[in-house]
Amino acid sequence: MGGVVRRPRVFAALALPLAVPLFLAAVRAQPEFGSVSKASITPPPSLRYHDLRTPYRAELPEHSLMLTIEKNDTLDKVLQAGGLSRGESALLARALGTEIDVRRLRPGHIVRFHYDQAGVVDAVQMRIPAWGDVNAVRNGSAFDVTRTAAVVRKEEVTVNGTVRSSLYEAVRDSGEGPQVVQQLIDVFQWDIDFFGLQKGDTFSFVVTKQFAGPDLVGYGPIKAARFTHRGTTYEAFRHDMDDGRAGYYSAAGAPLRKQFLKAPVKFSRVTSGFTKKRFHPVLKYFRPHYGVDYGAPTGTPVMTTADGVVLEARYKSGEGNFIRVRHTSKYETWYLHLSRFAKGLKAGTKVTQGDIIGYVGSTGLASGPHLDYRVRENGKWLDPLKLKSITPDPLRGRSLVTFKANVARLQPQLDATVQDVAEKPVFQRALF
Repeated sequence: MGGVVRRPRVFAALALPLAVPLFLAAVRAQPEFGSVSKASITPPPSLRYHDLRTPYRAELPEHSLMLTIEKNDTLDKVLQAGGLSRGESALLARALGTEIDVRRLRPGHIVRFHYDQAGVVDAVQMRIPAWGDVNAVRNGSAFDVTRTAAVVRKEEVTVNGTVRSSLYEAVRDSGEGPQVVQQLIDVFQWDIDFFGLQKGDTFSFVVTKQFAGPDLVGYGPIKAARFTHRGTTYEAFRHDMDDGRAGYYSAAGAPLRKQFLKAPVKFSRVTSGFTKKRFHPVLKYFRPHYGVDYGAPTGTPVMTTADGVVLEARYKSGEGNFIRVRHTSKYETWYLHLSRFAKGLKAGTKVTQGDIIGYVGSTGLASGPHLDYRVRENGKWLDPLKLKSITPDPLRGRSLVTFKANVARLQPQLDATVQDVAEKPVFQRALF
């Protein structure tokens, strides 16, 4: 936000106080309904220009003005356009900043100004969808700011669709927003390659939609989902742990999240760990080391630590012969300084956990034979030795009983078709 507020928005408001007294005067001049007399047809007195002077401020009625936040507006500019001085707007903006995150303000949001009989702003109100209202009432030279949280209504629905061109388009065609697309990808990221979806793949999921009044303001986590890809159907059901953690499981209670192999090389030792500062043995200066080095003889087989697709298998000056494997939409593993690649391995090759993809070497910036193994999530490097923490255990005991009861409730909902979903009433939008 930053820029100039359009003047027409203020012009209409300034004209309003002038129009009201004239309109009321005209109404009072009308005779009572049904009475006809000579006086009723007497022509009105002629008005001269000086009779239309702006009334004194004390004669102005109390009134309100609504301004819409537009692209490139700043809160300070909007407050000044509503009638506050530069000093008052700065003071109020600081006060509002203690109650709300002003970054929540978006084009289209409405700010209402209330004026006293002297034409001075005595109150300002803003409504932020999904968050609530904030009210500022003048108290001398300052403003008292209070906020009222929005009442959020939750509704559990079933969404289903068929992929025609992309998953994004399919979810949008089902009437839902893009926020829920990434959720669906995250649920099945360990079993489905979402870069390789086919026309005709289908999905169904149960999710909680959140409303503030008539407005959809967000989604809760997906509770259950079904995805048919290349003729194979996958199901997932969410389970919330007592300690606050949550995960997705098969109907039998097995975790969907797959475990990485503890190490990509057998019979090896860790010679250098993950660190933000390490003295490089070749370059002779300190730099981050975003992987784990496994010392092993040249030619030792290197395995992929999880199922995936090879994105790169080539030579670079620093990495030497290296392989990059994508496992989900989030996770990648890197294997550096290889002496050679496995026969037939190239970009696009699908690999299974434990497959031999290359052999230990010392190509690139390496002082001796070793494997530099790296893991990246959404572009951020992770410590490979801590990956075991991402794999939940299978459900057992009381947790499994609770989980299966939930599966029994949700599974029929995944079978619901578009025709089974009741149409929702359309609400009229109220400004305030």
